[in-house]
Amino acid sequence: MTTEAIAQNSDKESVQKTVQEKYGAAARQVRDTTTSACCTPAFSCCDPITTNLYGDAEKGALPAKAVQASLGCGNPTALIELKPGETVLDLGSGGGIDVLLSAQRVGPTGKAYGLDMTDDMLALARENQRQAGVENVEFLKGEIENIPLSDNSVDVVISNCVINLSADKERVLREAFRVLKPGGRFAVSDVVARGEVPDAVRESMALWVGCIAGALEENEYTAKLAKAGFTAISVEPTRIYSIEDARRFLEDAGIDVDAIAPKAEGKLMSAFVRATKPSLSCCGPNCCAS
Repeated sequence: MTTEAIAQNSDKESVQKTVQEKYGAAARQVRDTTTSACCTPAFSCCDPITTNLYGDAEKGALPAKAVQASLGCGNPTALIELKPGETVLDLGSGGGIDVLLSAQRVGPTGKAYGLDMTDDMLALARENQRQAGVENVEFLKGEIENIPLSDNSVDVVISNCVINLSADKERVLREAFRVLKPGGRFAVSDVVARGEVPDAVRESMALWVGCIAGALEENEYTAKLAKAGFTAISVEPTRIYSIEDARRFLEDAGIDVDAIAPKAEGKLMSAFVRATKPSLSCCGPNCCAS
């Protein structure tokens, strides 16, 4: 293994450990209390980003702890039409809210997979599935960089503020492309940077929301999707983060908010990211006989 590969491996392991610790703590808090995961110390000021993402009807049909465990930055099930009989995969499924909502939409002839690497989140998700009485759901343990499903096996890949946490985003996108069927859809909510964000600003804002530190720049995101093979790529902003959203927390951390505001204002956003795996283009006997 080269020195560069060792460094990348080390970085990935460090990121994974941090993510597992933070999200494991959040899952345990939800499991043991009636408090939202967003109120754990690791997520103390993410409330403006993670609240009001789901309608009352959606929340009312789910176990309370599935809602409390939500730490996303959007509602990926709202940005794509899911059809009865389809198979959906949620990357970084957490407490299972998006998996359970997807399962309702694809119906009993469809299936929804949730993939997560954190044992506490998986335990919470499976308990939420049990309480919801949903059978067309399966939660898998694994990394989003190494999806434990076969090629061309799912119709839709969704994710909610998780891809930005990966230390190897290109591999995540390649894996998503691999498991999608031809014509399959990629539809995720994610944190995205618009334009250049200085490292110092990223580090300061990362104190507010951990997922911001790893946010890809918008053009870089679309380029990586194209490199993975996707087409029909689009990035739709859903919320532009204001420095005022984080002012109190940053000031409490001893950061000069007014000094970083001109460099941070309007540079970070929640967005819907959509793309498509091209359909098979040949018409030989082995590829479109149906």
